Amino acid sequence: MRARRVPKIKDRVYHDGHPIHRLGYLQVKLILRGSRFSSSQDLRNFSRFVGQAARKAGVGFDSEGFDSARPRIREVLFLDTPDFLLYRNAFILRRRFEYEDGFLVGDPEIVFKYRHPDVQKAAEVDVRPQLAGDYRVKFKAEALPLKHRLGGFRMLFSHNIQFPLSAVRQVDRRSMATVLEVLPALRVLKPPGTGRIELVNNAAVEEILVAIGHLDFGKHVGAKASVSLWRTRGDLQQLVGEFSFQIKLKQAVELPDKVVRRCEKFFVELQRGTSTWMAPGTTKTGTVYALKAHAPRSHE
Repeated sequence: MRARRVPKIKDRVYHDGHPIHRLGYLQVKLILRGSRFSSSQDLRNFSRFVGQAARKAGVGFDSEGFDSARPRIREVLFLDTPDFLLYRNAFILRRRFEYEDGFLVGDPEIVFKYRHPDVQKAAEVDVRPQLAGDYRVKFKAEALPLKHRLGGFRMLFSHNIQFPLSAVRQVDRRSMATVLEVLPALRVLKPPGTGRIELVNNAAVEEILVAIGHLDFGKHVGAKASVSLWRTRGDLQQLVGEFSFQIKLKQAVELPDKVVRRCEKFFVELQRGTSTWMAPGTTKTGTVYALKAHAPRSHE
């Protein structure tokens, strides 16, 4: 954020001549202790910290009407090799299901990403799938708190694609042969062709997500703010919470200086006001990978 602009990415093309993707979003995340939340109202109540930080930073925050918004319930399954080959090399693969009134709605979604602190490296990894159907690219700059102290931020760059599970027509969707056919970016890892991907740490994650209000940074730049809780299905272990908001970027256009300063100040003030709530030095993904042992070395 301090660069006051969309990070510069050198002009390159992928193997088929397609220009490399440019950043389209700035997402700001605050990772929170899961034990702090025991109800959807606890998630909504986090808005008081957001309002306090917004006032100190000169940022508008409107929570009117959000109290009646129903929580979104999603199930998230992380998939990897038994030795976490994907995660150790900055790749993340997950399957996401959405539920309404206890029942699955829509088509389950596959999210595949390469996440790295080097924006150029993240951009040059061609994450596009080989599918007959449509897919969506979302290339994000993600701001998180520093790992060992309050008051700053670090950046990760998440190069994502999303597509419906039904677009994978192969019979055995978890065989490595299928994975490499659909996601050719993984071929650089040279995994055994006869291997399989499995559920990471045998954990199915339930996500409860609540929209709590709208942030206004001025200059027609705003974002919806949300708070979520991740817990394991079955034993309902409260893993981790997250406050987040996302600003859509215009390609190659700088965010106004005033907007960036307000965004930075808001993020710092929110950290100071929630220091006992924070879970520094981790991500939601890292928490799942560390469930049964120390998390494998990653680029997060």
